[in-house]
Amino acid sequence: MMNFAGQNVETSRRLLTAQLKSAAIDSAELDARLLTGHALGLDLTGMITAAQRQLTPDESARLEAFMRRRLAGEPVARILGEKEFWGLPLRLSPSTLVPRPDTETVVELALERLRAGGDLNRPLRIADLGTGSGAILLALLSELPAAHGFGTDISEAALQTAAANAARAGLSDRATFVACDYAGGLSGTFDLIVSNPPYIRSADIAHLAEEVRNYDPLAALDGGADGLDAYRALIPQAAGLLAPGAALVVEAGEGQSGPIQALMTSAGLTPATAPKADLAGIPRAVAGHKMAR
Repeated sequence: MMNFAGQNVETSRRLLTAQLKSAAIDSAELDARLLTGHALGLDLTGMITAAQRQLTPDESARLEAFMRRRLAGEPVARILGEKEFWGLPLRLSPSTLVPRPDTETVVELALERLRAGGDLNRPLRIADLGTGSGAILLALLSELPAAHGFGTDISEAALQTAAANAARAGLSDRATFVACDYAGGLSGTFDLIVSNPPYIRSADIAHLAEEVRNYDPLAALDGGADGLDAYRALIPQAAGLLAPGAALVVEAGEGQSGPIQALMTSAGLTPATAPKADLAGIPRAVAGHKMAR
């Protein structure tokens, strides 16, 4: 196993990169930079400035520990304890998913739906069902200055993480967190409801990437036999809480946009035009709206 004792910052980063590449980790260079910076408490500029400084024994030990964890398959975000989403640094916990770039399509489509209905600066009431780290809710609140958001989750630990992220983002005064199953603990009407529920088919869990199946919470992944159990629960709940003209926007797995639109129709919602695709071209964000009276 690699030992970084006596090495300088730049050499350590290069050695770690080589070690990760030898383990066939595609993001070896980025991972090595992030882990080295985290172990040494340096940002990119600091690493460049301190390139020739030798690591202290404590720094060397930390970096070796990070390397072992990464080689064992642990995601970099779990090692760092945070992940950026929509420009917001979010703390993670074992009870929350690592936010993924694909989920930003939900934020994008939600903002598009709100923009079609008027000024984004207007007072709005929004909800994020199964909020986890609070990623989607806080991203939306960062774009909607007069909105108040409600994040729900059945996990108290996840809600604590989301509340801490809201405080870190300076959004605590506009975010309320509720322990319940999807929308079960909410009342009143909402101008927007969003959700990234579990949608992986139970039989597919074992075939997910190691970084996902071994480190993301199973409850946030497993969507039942066909991956649609969560949608069957939350779509009717959301439909009953939407104000006339308001929208529900959910994340979907590959091949699920059609069945989700059918569930929305059955709940009295009108599916929006085409789902929003992610960078891989997969329909990822699906919207339905409640007809205005």
